[in-house]
Amino acid sequence: MVKDLLLYIVVLPIVSGIVCLAAGDRFKAAVKTLASVAAAGTFGLVLAVFINKAAPWRSFGQTMLACDNLSAFIALAAAFMAMVVTIYSCGFFDKRCGSFFGYALMTLGASLAVAFANNLVLMLVFWGFLAAMLYLLTNLAGTGSAAAAGRKAFIIIGGTDALMLFGAGLVWIRTGTLSMDAIHIPLADNLSYIAYFSIAIAALAKAGAIPFHSWLPDVAEDAPTPVGAYLPAALDKLLGIYLLARASLGLFAMSKISNTALLIIGSVTVIVAVMLALVQHNFKRLLGYHAVSQVGYMVIGIGTANPIGIAGALFHMLNNALYKSCLFLTGGAVEKKAHTLDLGDLGGLAKYMPVTFVSCLVAALSISGIPPMNGFFSKWMIYQGVIESASPKNPLWIIWLSAAMFGSALTIASFMKLIHTVFLGRPSVEYKDAKDPGPLMAVPMLALAVICVVFGVFAFLVPIPMLIRPVMGRALVYAGSWQPVAATVAMAIVIIGGGLSYILFRPGKFRATETFVGGADPGELGRVSGTEFYDTIKDIAPVGALYKKEESGSFDIYSISGKALNYCVKPLQILHNGVLPTYLVWCLLGMVAMFLALLIMAG
Repeated sequence: MVKDLLLYIVVLPIVSGIVCLAAGDRFKAAVKTLASVAAAGTFGLVLAVFINKAAPWRSFGQTMLACDNLSAFIALAAAFMAMVVTIYSCGFFDKRCGSFFGYALMTLGASLAVAFANNLVLMLVFWGFLAAMLYLLTNLAGTGSAAAAGRKAFIIIGGTDALMLFGAGLVWIRTGTLSMDAIHIPLADNLSYIAYFSIAIAALAKAGAIPFHSWLPDVAEDAPTPVGAYLPAALDKLLGIYLLARASLGLFAMSKISNTALLIIGSVTVIVAVMLALVQHNFKRLLGYHAVSQVGYMVIGIGTANPIGIAGALFHMLNNALYKSCLFLTGGAVEKKAHTLDLGDLGGLAKYMPVTFVSCLVAALSISGIPPMNGFFSKWMIYQGVIESASPKNPLWIIWLSAAMFGSALTIASFMKLIHTVFLGRPSVEYKDAKDPGPLMAVPMLALAVICVVFGVFAFLVPIPMLIRPVMGRALVYAGSWQPVAATVAMAIVIIGGGLSYILFRPGKFRATETFVGGADPGELGRVSGTEFYDTIKDIAPVGALYKKEESGSFDIYSISGKALNYCVKPLQILHNGVLPTYLVWCLLGMVAMFLALLIMAG
């Protein structure tokens, strides 16, 4: 194995990104080629490290970058998603190519540095760098709403990064080291709990869990679609859950209190976010709320604190990156060809865009947990983890299980709405130029859809033994039984049988007649829009109140903290009256206070 390979893996995409950024749009073809080669080359190097591992990279007398099964798994998933989105983006972007590919490649390098970091300070540096990249990538949309969304994401994630820095300081005070492989702190006192939750909050904010979620739907809606597929759907989830898993399984020894806190956060995130997704009218914003909801399953899995639940959380993290990115990419194809993402204006695209429709349908079935897709298998593992945690001392397990299963039911309902509205319903206009995108965009969508099927049907043969079991370091014991191959064959037989029955016994002729609606010309009355499917739930008193509070920003930590900050600084604003003598008086008083403090310390 090449010496210092881990360092080269981090440097390669960062340097390539700088070159793309410098080239700009003057050499678009060269930039796209360089970005694709750099992303594919980085994936190849990470794959080599995943298979053979790599020697740690040392500097300043410490191990700065190191590779274990968990970090190699996260790095492999991040590099693969970066490669797929880069190829797709070559067909999506016509302008600002240098900026997008430059920032995207630098984001990949920083993500790999976070995954392989063995030093908390090094991780913090690249973690903060990723927040800046998220802001810059979101702003590529060039709109005021995108700028506001990027600013919100930067402030929320940046604010929790400060908490992470505080937690790292407490870890150093407790252990005297910042080397992550030498840290294992039992949660037995207030200091250790504060350190753990400071780091965990940063991880949850990055992943988009409630109550740190409000940046994610905004970025998903306003950022360029490939950015949504790249960061909120994939890398942010991978890195956020990676840090949470690293803190919960390595840096700290968990307790019942910390596990229960994770289970509460996960359950609330699943239910609240999916209910908010139900009533969205924008394709990407709906996906954004589902990206929040899916984080809840991963947090629940880690909170179970047993092997099958934790393995399910890690598998669901990977599956989410696959099907969620696929959904965003199909949304980008719809946006590029239909020129809108408003669900009320879409419909009937299945016959114009069959590849996009099939890819979106497979991803929708996967996120909804429909067998035999990959999303079903990872959720099934998480359910087993919750059930395994049941005991007389843990009577709340039924709440966590109910929340997870009810969330899946609402997810199905939400994607029934999306599939009907976008692809199956009656269109509002005639799409004359709507068609599937070219190979650069179509192949990544189809590839992700195929992987969703393969990882579900052949879960026991491919992803579990090759990706998940090495991370766990032990064989997984399943309380239930599931035969995905046999179930897939049975379902295929039923579907084929149903299709043959329809062909053989369908009527030979169909009678066509005009639509009759109360004797009037139906016009738009004959068009049933899926956007209204679940709007009636707003009329239910408790649920309607929830929606109103969300729309007003009552659950938005960004809005709440902004109001609190304004309240605190308002008295200080009064003192800034623009009169120079007043400022001189305050300077004098400050100097006197400092002088008195120094005297007290000297005494």
